[in-house]
This record gives sequence, structure tokens and C-alpha cells, in this order.
Amino acid sequence: MKYNVTLNWILFFLITCTVQVQSRDKTDENKIFKLSKSEKKENFRFLFDGSSMDKWVGNKTEYVLEDGCIVMRPQQNIGGNLYSKDSFDNFVLRFEFMLTPEANNGLGIRHQTMDDKNYQGMELQILDNEAPVYADLKPYQYHGSLYGYAPARRGFLKKTGEWNQQEVIADGSRIKITLNGEVILDTDINEVTKDIPAEKIQKGLLNKNGRIAFLGHGSVVKFRNIRIKKIL
Repeated sequence: MKYNVTLNWILFFLITCTVQVQSRDKTDENKIFKLSKSEKKENFRFLFDGSSMDKWVGNKTEYVLEDGCIVMRPQQNIGGNLYSKDSFDNFVLRFEFMLTPEANNGLGIRHQTMDDKNYQGMELQILDNEAPVYADLKPYQYHGSLYGYAPARRGFLKKTGEWNQQEVIADGSRIKITLNGEVILDTDINEVTKDIPAEKIQKGLLNKNGRIAFLGHGSVVKFRNIRIKKIL
């Protein structure tokens, strides 16, 4: 009798382990994103599908792969940004992101160098707009804004801890951002800078080509399902 009980427990343990492994494998597979049929027809491709960060270079100490996401995990005395290996001029970029309370990051586009101290491209703000600590920012410092130049509409971010969907269209001097189905920015760089002396325009703002970048500011932010299409 004691032998049968022991054998039953062994069988139960083996079955349980098998189910857990199968479940874990299935979960891992589910973290790999696929392009939709329409995106395939439109020639979108992945910059990050949840499986690896091999299309990115730069700060891979703080930007890490976790559960199918690129997660910014700030560490002391590290710093640095994450950059796409490839450069793009005109494109449609789609991605999902999740903010934590007081989260602050930035989407860099057309960055021509990987100089972390002096941004060599433009920044589109990524921010927890509702955090009290950011109550007194300038209008052009909130989420989706062309940082320092053109303010985005507010009120369309989901709560912290929920996934947001964002699309960025960069076509020549025109920048358009759609957040969770709402257009929050539709601006022209030439228009917003036409009255600014050339020497006072941020270096890199007028770049025609460059890398995609995530510009961390010491807070946890998650990114996933990053895909891009060149505009020809």
C-alpha cells in the first residue's frame, strides 16, 4: 500500500511538471507578436516582436528583454539610450507602451549618432501626464509633444499599468501621432521653427534620416510589438 501511494505521488508530480512546462512554452509562444494581414500587405516589419533585441544597440544594461517586452530598468551610474540598428527617413512606426507612476521616457526619431549627452535628433515625449510631479510642465513637455516645439493634445493616455497603442508618422517635415485611436499631434517642423533663429533650433531637429531611439529618464517603462513601414 505504501508503495502504491508513493508511486501515485511520483506520477502526480511528473504530470504536474509536464503540464507546467507545456503551459510555460505556450505562454512564451504567445509573447511573440505577428504582423496583421493588412500590415504584411503594407510592408511593415518588426523592430521588436518579443523574441529578441537583436535589432537594437546601445544601452542594453537598463533596457532589457522581459516577458516579450523591452523594459527600461534604471540602474545607478549607468545611463544611455537604446537605438535601432537601422536608420529611417520617412516612416510609419507603431508600438505599444505601458507607463508606471511618474514614468518619463522619450521616443527619438532620426537620430544620426548615439551621443547620449547631446541628442542628435528630435524627441517625442513619453510621459505619465497625470503624475502630480509634472503638474507645472510647459505644454510642449507632455506626452506626445514634439519636445520643446509643439504641444500634443492631452487626455487620451490609459491608466498607468495598462497598455497604450501609438502610431507615429514621420513624412518629411510632418509629424503625426495617434494615441489609442486619437490624433494628439499633427504638426510641421518647418512651420513651428520658421520664426526661430537657426542657431537656436535644437541640433538634429531638422535631420532627414536617422535611428529610432528610446531616451530613458530613470523610470520604468515597457515597450512591445514595435513595427515600422518605410514611406517611399
